[in-house]
Amino acid sequence: MTVRLMVVDDHRLLAEALASALKLRGHRVVAAAAPGPGAAELALARSPEVCLWGTSTPSAPGAFEGVLRIRKERPATAVVVLGPVPDTRGVAAAFAAGACGYVRQDERIDGVERAALRARAGEVAVAPQLLSEAFDALLNPPPQADDEGSRLLALLTRREVEVLLRVSEGEDTQAIADGMRIAPSTARTHVQRVLMKLDVGSRLEAAALAARTGLLERAAGHPGGSPGDTGGAGGS
Repeated sequence: MTVRLMVVDDHRLLAEALASALKLRGHRVVAAAAPGPGAAELALARSPEVCLWGTSTPSAPGAFEGVLRIRKERPATAVVVLGPVPDTRGVAAAFAAGACGYVRQDERIDGVERAALRARAGEVAVAPQLLSEAFDALLNPPPQADDEGSRLLALLTRREVEVLLRVSEGEDTQAIADGMRIAPSTARTHVQRVLMKLDVGSRLEAAALAARTGLLERAAGHPGGSPGDTGGAGGS
């Protein structure tokens, strides 16, 4: 049974190789392209029955913008995504965009052909276990890492980050001033600004907050929150 197909893949050689293999099996391939606006335009212009949409990054933002457009403007075209496994969130994203199938990229040509035939018949072309895992990931997303440390770090200048690190190491005002080669009054001002920005009332609270939110680790790798901003009240 012949299917009018279009093949898309972010590796153009793979798209052309798959297109050639499907042609040898008697299918009509109307185009082979890389994903993006141009691929959607081709699909709209050539009206394939099935579009095989290959991507190595299905979880990336915008990976299925072309699929969304095809399904909106040419709903008669069924889209089957060819993507990596495991990537359950990518599978979920594909179906959310309107795809009716998902086939792993290392599938044999027989499996791709079966998926195309099922898609043309209006059926869902995906392994039941994969679909179950994808929607479980969508409905029960893993907890996101606490990013409070990054938010707090962005509030501080380079000088204030250094002051916070020294405060967390237990240095007093004089030690901070000596270590940074600034006047004690300037060191004291920096400390007060750090406490104000972190919305805490003491150096101990500042150190505890920094440790709890991971701010210390971020600060150690990024010496300052505002590039180019030395925050030098009083200079060095």
